[in-house]
Amino acid sequence: MASKAASDPAVAAARPGSAPASASGAGGKYLADGVAGAAKIMVVGPLGVGKTTLIGTVSEIAPLSTEAVMTQAGARVDHPAGPSGKRTTTVALDFGRMTLDGELVLYLFGTPGQQRFLPAWRDLARGALGALALVDARDLGASFDALGHLEDLDLPFAVAVNVFPGSPHHSEEQLRASLDLLPDTPLVACDARDERSSVEALIALVRHLIRTVTSPTTATAPEPR
Repeated sequence: MASKAASDPAVAAARPGSAPASASGAGGKYLADGVAGAAKIMVVGPLGVGKTTLIGTVSEIAPLSTEAVMTQAGARVDHPAGPSGKRTTTVALDFGRMTLDGELVLYLFGTPGQQRFLPAWRDLARGALGALALVDARDLGASFDALGHLEDLDLPFAVAVNVFPGSPHHSEEQLRASLDLLPDTPLVACDARDERSSVEALIALVRHLIRTVTSPTTATAPEPR
């Protein structure tokens, strides 16, 4: 299940400690002159799976976060005592930006994890090229709704298992079977707190999007003679 992105030139350009190929100006506020393209990417998953953390980890600008402390009324439906023990929740969206290889900008939109935010979730997905779906191995079932929404929207996605302390180990075959993933859906492990690991998960998604666009099956079939 380990990502094969470690040798990718884009990873090298985005590794911690390397020169920021992603931005110019103070604090990475502005895009570099060499940027050739941009993509809107969703970061989805259930409550407490690490979406806000991952976006904050990789963003080259100060990330926008709309975290709020759960109210007593909300706690009855958001189950803060689950595996994450989380007491805050995203109430609108998270937003960050990162640049791969100095050329491709990813605008990252994190969604609220609860089912009751689905109307906002669908609005945020407009114009997105793909999604990174975060999964918690301690509660795989909590990810079913998010994965189902991506399939309903016909939005290409990759799955990243965010490794928490004490997470059970599952083989790739077990995870694919449990999550009902198609064979070509990328499945990687990541630590949302680690920049390199999180960047590699996003690169796995970008590779998948490129393959999806350039796959012969997506080309128009020739007219029969």
